[in-house]
Amino acid sequence: MQKDYCIQFTSAKIEDLMFRTTFDPVTREGKVIVNLSIIDKEDLDDVMGIFEMAINSGLSVSPYLRVLHEGESIGGMAIEAGKVGFATMCSITIDGILLKKGVLVNPRFGGLVEIKNGTPLRFTNVLTYHSTTIDPLEVLMSQEITSVTEMLKTGSGKILANLREAPMAARDDIDRILSDMMDAGITGILEVGEPNTRILDVPVERDHLGIVVIGGTNPMAIVQEHGIDIKTNAMSTVVDIKELRHINEYAR
Repeated sequence: MQKDYCIQFTSAKIEDLMFRTTFDPVTREGKVIVNLSIIDKEDLDDVMGIFEMAINSGLSVSPYLRVLHEGESIGGMAIEAGKVGFATMCSITIDGILLKKGVLVNPRFGGLVEIKNGTPLRFTNVLTYHSTTIDPLEVLMSQEITSVTEMLKTGSGKILANLREAPMAARDDIDRILSDMMDAGITGILEVGEPNTRILDVPVERDHLGIVVIGGTNPMAIVQEHGIDIKTNAMSTVVDIKELRHINEYAR
């Protein structure tokens, strides 16, 4: 008997992970969504240095991550011999937190944001979550069109980010929740737009506002730009925040 297979678009996966997110930024307990990246063991020192630089420069969702060595596993995924894994916080965690606090958000797309002299200008390349079965930021990374390293050096370049919309009636709640997130170490907010106003040159739905979040895969993009092989599975699974540690604890 032939087995039926069903294609899962990224939007459906996002919804599932959002509902499985339980992290509360006030109590700082619960589960968050992570990306899983795999590198060769001999590249560990170089990659750790790049991650430390990227995260401490604000180019990540959070400074909390987990380094996994061969034989260790996370979310049912084991690290092969000769490899090292990095579990880093995914930006969809922010959507899950907002949802659990009563704010209905609509993740729209992932893309590249052009930065000039330290100021975000506009989205240049985008892929909607409803149109692909692969995470948009994974796709854009594979095209090697990011310039995150250049942005860190000069203040101008293209970084990975994504856009979600939320009802303008929830603006006060959004501001409060995002503030709580920042206090808890989730600092990946790039820009919050005004109601019924374009954000980074993108129009939003009527009676909504846009929230742009830095892509959790920017550190991986920098690794790739340095010519180091890295394989990233975005939005891999959910893990308890207690399994993650601050990047500076690993860098000591």
